Amino acid sequence: MYRFLLTPRWWAINVFTVVAIPFCLFMGSWQLGRFETRVDSHREQQTQADDAREAAAEPLRDLLPVTTETSGRRATASGRYDTEHQLLVPERTLDDRQGFYVLTLLRTDEGKALPVVRGWLPGDADSRADTAKVPAPPAGHVTVTGALQSSESPGSKGVRSGGGLPAGQLGVISAASLVNLVPYGVQDAWITATEADGAMTPVPPAAAPNSGLDLKAFQNLGYTGEWFVFAGFVLFMWARLFRREAEAARDLALGITPETAPDAPGPDGPDDAPQKRSPAGAA
Repeated sequence: MYRFLLTPRWWAINVFTVVAIPFCLFMGSWQLGRFETRVDSHREQQTQADDAREAAAEPLRDLLPVTTETSGRRATASGRYDTEHQLLVPERTLDDRQGFYVLTLLRTDEGKALPVVRGWLPGDADSRADTAKVPAPPAGHVTVTGALQSSESPGSKGVRSGGGLPAGQLGVISAASLVNLVPYGVQDAWITATEADGAMTPVPPAAAPNSGLDLKAFQNLGYTGEWFVFAGFVLFMWARLFRREAEAARDLALGITPETAPDAPGPDGPDDAPQKRSPAGAA
């Protein structure tokens, strides 16, 4: 009855099924593993953040390059602020309020400049009334302490990372964005100062890229469910095709064909099928 399983068509179906189901299960498990890794990373970051608040600040050179382990650690750097290249980073949210960052480059004693987010101000970076509240950076030689951050990716946090920004504004905090704005080298990292001047609010450190429980982490969880559903769908379709083929083989073995089936329509359609006669004398 099941000789149809030996036909080339069913060989192809079986091979596809045998390959597709393990592949879907593997991809689902892989996506689930990525989500679990993000959960563990989130827990580690919380622990590291608590430890970083209590730990002493370290020299910037000892924490570079920035990794998931050093991101958020307290760093210190000494130098002079470049007062001619102070920048505003628009469309930044803090405590559910819209505002902008105040970023000033610190010409360090060790060479490359370090972008320092000196604080956050509410309002619009395009408004003169709001930007008038920005305090001038300290003059002279200073030592800055803040949480170390890695460069942002283009388009992060929904910020306008493309062109069209007015002079004096920056869409993404990164060395690539600053290379055409200043005539000197810039570190591929930045810090958020722990103390802010004037009306500014200190900016808390953000999670390192590709870590923590962000939207991308829950996308991994959604992909996990999708791959497992695909595996179930492949198995369901195989079972459905097998059942239909087995029923057709059984009918063929009993001599039942579509033309001789009891409910088969006539040659011209359902109207030509044999009609049951009513008993004699029936109304």
